[in-house]
Amino acid sequence: MENNEVATGQTVTNGQRNYVFILLFILMLCDQADRMVISSLFPYIQKDWGISDFECGMLISMFYWAAVICVLPASILVDRWSRKKSIGILSIIWSLASFAGAFTLNFRQLLTTRTIIGVGEAGYGPAGAAMLSWLYPIEKRARIFGIWNAAQPLGMAIGVALGGIIAVNLGWRHAFGIVAIPGLIAAILFFFAKDYKSVPLMKTVAGSGAEGASKFKMKAMDVAKEFLGTPTLILTYLGFAGVIFVVTAISTWLPSYFHRIGGMPQDQAGLKASLVLVLSMVGFFIGGFLSDSWVKKKLNSRPLFAAITTLISALLVFVAFSLTGDAQYAVLIVMGVLITTFAPAGLAVVQEVVHPGLRGMSYALAVLCMNLLGGSLGPIVVGSISDASNLQTAMLTLPIFLVVAAGLFFTASFFYMSDFNKVEKVTLEVDA
Repeated sequence: MENNEVATGQTVTNGQRNYVFILLFILMLCDQADRMVISSLFPYIQKDWGISDFECGMLISMFYWAAVICVLPASILVDRWSRKKSIGILSIIWSLASFAGAFTLNFRQLLTTRTIIGVGEAGYGPAGAAMLSWLYPIEKRARIFGIWNAAQPLGMAIGVALGGIIAVNLGWRHAFGIVAIPGLIAAILFFFAKDYKSVPLMKTVAGSGAEGASKFKMKAMDVAKEFLGTPTLILTYLGFAGVIFVVTAISTWLPSYFHRIGGMPQDQAGLKASLVLVLSMVGFFIGGFLSDSWVKKKLNSRPLFAAITTLISALLVFVAFSLTGDAQYAVLIVMGVLITTFAPAGLAVVQEVVHPGLRGMSYALAVLCMNLLGGSLGPIVVGSISDASNLQTAMLTLPIFLVVAAGLFFTASFFYMSDFNKVEKVTLEVDA
């Protein structure tokens, strides 16, 4: 399989490549830690300010809504200006916003800082994905995405753990300031990373007779057609939303499930559920390695791999919530590892079948679908079904969404090669 970008005489050394990847991994980890540290601080903030559970929830939700609103404008900045500068500036913004949380005096001020964190983090994912797609060839791309995204559950766990430890020993305000420092340092160091020159949005059109092929500058309508006319992208975006719907629902309701159905104390239920979630980082590693190994033998294997692993995850979710006791927990552990294995292949797909000058936007659209149709709906749909019946029944509906997602990925595999082959071949040059 040929790459969609043409190599130039200017190259990036292994040291420069590793420098970029290590900083992107650290920033992903800090991103998640800054985002989740507040969840351990709710009891302390409520005690000091007397805010409600709903207001605590708003401190989490506002981050996601800010990211959803800003991710597309940020992706345009990433694609048309600079990946390196976008990551550096936006990472500084979210780190300073997190740090500012230590000095807030009331709920509204803290809500403002959490909103700004969402604004700052909106552009990091699209820029990071575009840079990794440039630095690593197709046969290594899913593996790299897998390792990079494994920082998500690790960062979440670190944020939650550090928040509790710091709050107990130093006070809850210090937690915001301390977790912000590593991200701020990494953001500054990223200004010294290598980047590629922004790709002009030019499209080749085949001519007739002696005219040959000609190029034209893409306008807004051409950019829209680039996405709407690529079935692999649309199907993969929707498949992502289906899996994230389930992952977010399980993350939200599993502690309550263990408490209500299993009769566990709340603290024990939370600890047991967190282990299932943390082990999902293993799935990122496994998924990336297996997807890259298979793509060397079968060219359209990326969406096929996502379809197969998602379908198996659907079976495991159904079996897990049909069992009780130790057998149930064993199946949930396996499910927790497997359900994230689709992600490296899916992330590679949304980079490989789009114009190289639109990779940031492609990642942003994936995030938009994941948050709007997946993450924001999963918890409330399961909660509504639980209110109408019970939590056991609600959890047993989740495999349906995974089966639908698997079908979307499988359908995408039929379009992948034609969509890949029509991607514009461009020259990516190192930005001096």
